[in-house]
Amino acid sequence: MSKRSITRTSVSALVVVVMLTLVGATPASAEEFRRGPAPTNASIEAVRGPFATATISVSNLATPGLGAADIYYPTSQAEGTFGGVAIAPGFTASRSSMAWLGPRIASQGFVVINIDTNGRFDQPASRGTQLLAALDYLRNSSAVASRVDDNRLAVIGHSMGGGGTLEAAEARTSLQAAIPLTGWNTDKNFSTIRTPTLVIGAENDSVAPVGSHSIPFYTSMPSTLDKAYLELNGASHFAPNSPNTTIAKYSISWLKRFVDNDTRYEQFLCPAPSGSAISEYRDTCPHSIPPD
Repeated sequence: MSKRSITRTSVSALVVVVMLTLVGATPASAEEFRRGPAPTNASIEAVRGPFATATISVSNLATPGLGAADIYYPTSQAEGTFGGVAIAPGFTASRSSMAWLGPRIASQGFVVINIDTNGRFDQPASRGTQLLAALDYLRNSSAVASRVDDNRLAVIGHSMGGGGTLEAAEARTSLQAAIPLTGWNTDKNFSTIRTPTLVIGAENDSVAPVGSHSIPFYTSMPSTLDKAYLELNGASHFAPNSPNTTIAKYSISWLKRFVDNDTRYEQFLCPAPSGSAISEYRDTCPHSIPPD
């Protein structure tokens, strides 16, 4: 191969990497952080995954920038570090409203911090700031900081906490994944988000109707972004406040695919999933870059 050909190839590769970075896509050749055995439908629908977990509760005196929190983490470090995930509750709610989801995600190979907000009436922008503060505490100051990979971080939230996940992703483009659950926000334009985002809405949501919240959130994001919109069939705004297999299954798949870059989970997201629990699904499949 000539020097000119090598240079042209190198420049082309650089352009691809730069473009992927700008739109939030992940190169198929990027390092994978596989944690746990090969997944199956049964394994990601299970109430608990393959990792034994433990819990640490911390007071608001120990968590600057947010309220009290519970941290769920895998007890074994045999497979290395894990991605970190912060979860925020909705308007007037406490972390107990999302307590079912934290250990479920942790048992699949993540370190999860489920937070109380500073005030129960905090708006989405404040909740977004607190989600980022929670991630910073988790990876820098918490008792399990050494277990968290600084470069593999994600946010999840319900209602105004869901609106906060979008605010957090907009503010910190280095986040690897965002998952707003029946999100609420007066801001409908998130065209600057570069973080792979799974928007989960509820068909019968009367608090944050999908037509004026979740769907506009999704459609406002760049078409080149790794993004998906999943609508829960017949569900209400409060579906995320109790154990929900559909929310857990696709949240875990999204986190695995984009926080861990684990392509084994691609199968659950692309082609588009369907079933009686899902009333609508949109995405920008395929997520992976086809081989040359």
